[in-house]
Amino acid sequence: MRIRERGCGAPESSSGAVLKLTGSGLGQLRPESVATGVEEEFHTVGLSTRRLTAQAGSLVEQLPAGRFSTELQRSVLEANSRPHVRLADLAADIAALRRAAIAAARPLGLGIVAAGTVPIADPDTLTITPDPRYEHMQGEYRMLVREQLICGTQVHVDVMDRDLAVAVAHRVAPWLPPLLALSASSPFWLGTDTGYASYRTLIWRRWPTTGSPARFASAAEYDQTVADLVQSGVITDPGMMYFDIRPSAHLPTLELRICDACPRLEDVVLLAGLFRALVIRETGATLAGQAPPAVRPELLEAATWRAAQSGLEGDLVDLATTTPAPAHQLIRQLLAGLRPTLEATGDWELVTGLTESALARGSSAARQRAACARGGLGNVVDTLLTETRAGTD
Repeated sequence: MRIRERGCGAPESSSGAVLKLTGSGLGQLRPESVATGVEEEFHTVGLSTRRLTAQAGSLVEQLPAGRFSTELQRSVLEANSRPHVRLADLAADIAALRRAAIAAARPLGLGIVAAGTVPIADPDTLTITPDPRYEHMQGEYRMLVREQLICGTQVHVDVMDRDLAVAVAHRVAPWLPPLLALSASSPFWLGTDTGYASYRTLIWRRWPTTGSPARFASAAEYDQTVADLVQSGVITDPGMMYFDIRPSAHLPTLELRICDACPRLEDVVLLAGLFRALVIRETGATLAGQAPPAVRPELLEAATWRAAQSGLEGDLVDLATTTPAPAHQLIRQLLAGLRPTLEATGDWELVTGLTESALARGSSAARQRAACARGGLGNVVDTLLTETRAGTD
């Protein structure tokens, strides 16, 4: 894939300078300088068996330090992009990371898959990464850890003021189900068609600190809630706050966590562009003193479940009317509402093109089911390997 920026993009920046707040709390928001970065999680599979395998640690040893790491499960490899203000630069960075991981995996007889789940896996053959934190989690959460054979795409957008990040997280949350639908790539689980486009979502939401965040009055209130949860013993540290969107525990960013890992690089860039535009728009609304949208948490949870079930191929929930609406319709409405922001960042033409391409292709979940109908679960893995590699040459 070759993504070229259209319009006037700013040069790459890793400074994180996004919101410049004055003493009064009202700041100058410069959309063209807001940086975004991506963390991608990948499954490692055996090329001969097409089965999930616990060899991510072997890959990390051969890859650049600081850009790749292991995760809870030894079958998962994580890659971290640098922050960029131009989506074209972000795409090039992601492609380079994928290319490096694939090159390191091939001599070991391994392949790299970006998807919420892979269809061929045996939890009895997989183990967690040796680490005191992970070992404690295994003892405490048992089956949740054993079945945490899932991968996500996480997008970070710079928001330097933590109070703003907490406020913006609540405002952005109602717009996240369409992003989940765009990413849906986990229809199969341990060899079975689940009937969901994103079964990863259901697995993920079994943890005690998941879902959409409540409305917090300040960062101090949010941080106190986190501290209370740690003190309760239910979680061990702030990194276990697994909300769909959250202020990062270690970076000055707002972090999107609801999405499946995406086989196609273009879809990762699309999610980054849409999420950044949402954060910028809602940051501006917060600074202007506009009231946040009133959405009942029960309806938002229902909308998330529907997006996980339907993906792009069915109805989602229109939270403005509380009625079903085709996924394509709601995503185009989201895009239209973000047009002023996307034009300000120079991303309108690029993100529009990526959106229409994604809608025309349909979800990864639908493509995987078609691949299974043609050649079984092995063909699904082959399709995912091919899509993950596409655009990295």
